[in-house]
Amino acid sequence: MAIKSLAWMTTLFEPPVYCFHEIVHNDLVVDRFKAAGVRFVESLDDVPPGAPLMLSAHGSPPELVEAARERGGVVVNAVCPLVKKVHHEVKVRASKGYNIVYVGHEGHQEAVGTEAVAPQAVRRIESVEELAALPDPDGQVAFLAQTTLALDEWKTIADAAKRRWPDLWMPGTSDLCFATTNRQAALKAISGRCDAIVVVGSRTSSNTLALVRTAESAGCPLVLRVDDPSELPTSLRGTVGVIAGASAPEEVVQAIVARLDPLEGSEEVRDTDEDEYFPLPRELREGLRRLGVLSAVAGLAADVTSVASVDDRAMSAASALGRLADG
Repeated sequence: MAIKSLAWMTTLFEPPVYCFHEIVHNDLVVDRFKAAGVRFVESLDDVPPGAPLMLSAHGSPPELVEAARERGGVVVNAVCPLVKKVHHEVKVRASKGYNIVYVGHEGHQEAVGTEAVAPQAVRRIESVEELAALPDPDGQVAFLAQTTLALDEWKTIADAAKRRWPDLWMPGTSDLCFATTNRQAALKAISGRCDAIVVVGSRTSSNTLALVRTAESAGCPLVLRVDDPSELPTSLRGTVGVIAGASAPEEVVQAIVARLDPLEGSEEVRDTDEDEYFPLPRELREGLRRLGVLSAVAGLAADVTSVASVDDRAMSAASALGRLADG
């Protein structure tokens, strides 16, 4: 959703289009958007008043969202709906007087944005040791998490929190992103057969690093994280498993498989079929309806007279990136 949204903004507006923080944590994706005229910034001071601005999928502090909208330009908030859910949980629990224990990585944009929803109520931790070091709170405790954590690591901390606070509040549905937990489950399904695991994704991607840790915990003898085929060593032997972080482009995955050029061919192991769909942000949907350009952006029609006929579900992030590359 976020990748498609930013791709469409590059068509709607003359460059430069601004994006607060990286749209997703993948170097190839970010570089491709830079080539298309997107400028990634870490401060609103770097955005000219009135310039089109997108807020990244990781979520932004509420005061930043408000400040961005006060600048007078078009602002599209591409926050992941799953991150938005956690923000809502923090806001509601804080309003009810809960002490919120939040498991998240220090400095990660998602954690920064989530903590900012209720800074006086949130205590961020990353380990069982940090959980144990927390003082006993005065009142009820809620337990929430960054969406891209490794499932096993989160469960270890969650179990410790339940032992410490038996009446701990947790959401009815997990905070962890299905796109990351599904990949971790798929990795576990193949790890026992592999002499090496190649994880495709960037060093800044939390869910990619969670895959690395999951593979290591599963006992795989060799685990490599790569951004692209050029980083593959020539010494790989035996059965090699390939898995990608949630924001790694499919074209890179296929290029890595081709570069490995396995003598006995490759096998696609399916663990979970995903059919979830997140619609475009409301601000972008409204803009596209007004301008009537969705057909042209999607490349599914020769004219720009109707947006209703275009099925956004049928347009993948991979195809949006491919169109950026094609100019």
